[in-house]
Amino acid sequence: MSADLPFADRIAAVLPDRPTLVVVVDTEEEFDWLAPFSRQATTVTAMRHIDRTQRLCEAVGIAPTYVIDYPVATQPRGYEMISEWAKIGRCDIGAHLHPWVTPPFEEALNGPNSFMCNLSPALQQSKMRELCHAIVANTGADPRVFKAGRYGIGRDGLALFDDLGLVVDVSVNPCMNFSPENGPDFSSFDSFPFWIDRSRRLLEVPCTHGFVGWARRQGLGLRRAADSVRVLRGPGILSKLGAVNRVMLSPEGNTLDEMIALTRALLNDGLTLFSMTFHSPSVEPGHTPYVRSQADLATFLTTIERYFEFFFGELEGQPSTPERFRQDLLGRSSITQV
Repeated sequence: MSADLPFADRIAAVLPDRPTLVVVVDTEEEFDWLAPFSRQATTVTAMRHIDRTQRLCEAVGIAPTYVIDYPVATQPRGYEMISEWAKIGRCDIGAHLHPWVTPPFEEALNGPNSFMCNLSPALQQSKMRELCHAIVANTGADPRVFKAGRYGIGRDGLALFDDLGLVVDVSVNPCMNFSPENGPDFSSFDSFPFWIDRSRRLLEVPCTHGFVGWARRQGLGLRRAADSVRVLRGPGILSKLGAVNRVMLSPEGNTLDEMIALTRALLNDGLTLFSMTFHSPSVEPGHTPYVRSQADLATFLTTIERYFEFFFGELEGQPSTPERFRQDLLGRSSITQV
C-alpha cells in the first residue's frame, strides 16, 4: 500500500512558535482486539465515563477532538454527552471510519478489509458518506477532521474530503508499517504536519510517533533489523540498552517518561506541534489491552495528567485543535486559501 499513499505532493506546514498540543480521541465501540472482526460488536458503554479524560483536558484549556465512528454516532449513549460539549466549544467532533461496522456492508469481513484503503472506491465513499451524514444528523456537528480506522487512509478516501467538508486528516502514523497486514506503510514518515495537496486545502496532522535513545537517528533501520529477529526479542534488547525505543505520544502502552523523552527529542528536531492520541474505551477497564484493571485506569489517567503538567508547565506550551491549527495557518500572510 505504500506506493498508493496519497501524499506525493506534501508541503511542509509552518509550525507554531511555541510547543503546541492537540488531543485526538479515537471514539469508538468496544470490541475484543484479539478476536476476528465482528459487525455485532457495537456497544459504546464506555462513553458514559468519557468525562474522566474530558476533565483533564479542560483543566489545561484543551478542547479534545473526538473522531467518532458509526456505532458512537448512531447511539445516544455514544454521542449525547460530547454533542452537548461541542455546542459550547468544549470539544470538536470529527469522523473515524471503522469499515467493519459502517454500512453499507458489501465487503467480506476480514483483516485486509479492515483497512478502508483496500475497499473499492465506491464502497469507501459510500461508507464515508454514511458516517458523516450520521454525525451531522445526530450531533449537529459538521465533521472537519477525519481519521481512518487502523490508519488505513488512501487516495480514494481523500478524494471525497472536499465533498464532505473534511479539511484535516489525522490518519498518518509515522514509523509504522502495516503492509504485512495489507495496510499502509508509514515507516518513512515523521511527525511533522504537512499540506496534502499543492492548493493547501487539505492538512495532515500525523500522530506523534518517533524514536528515542542514543541511536535514535538510526532508529528505523535498527528497528527493522530487530523486528527481523523478533524471536530473540530484538526490539526489547535495543530498548533496554538505551539505544533506540519507538514511542508514541499516547498514554496507551507508553510510560510518562517515554512520552516526555519523545517530546524532548522531537523538540530538538524542530517539531512544535504535538498530537496526543488514545481510544475512548480505555476510560473504562476491560475494553482495551491498555486498561484491563482499575490500577491500569489510574495509571492511564495519571499519565495524561502529569504529561499535561510537563507540557504546559515546564515547556510553557499552548493548547490547540487540528482544525484550529489549520485555521491559524490559513490566517498567516504567507498562506492563501484557495
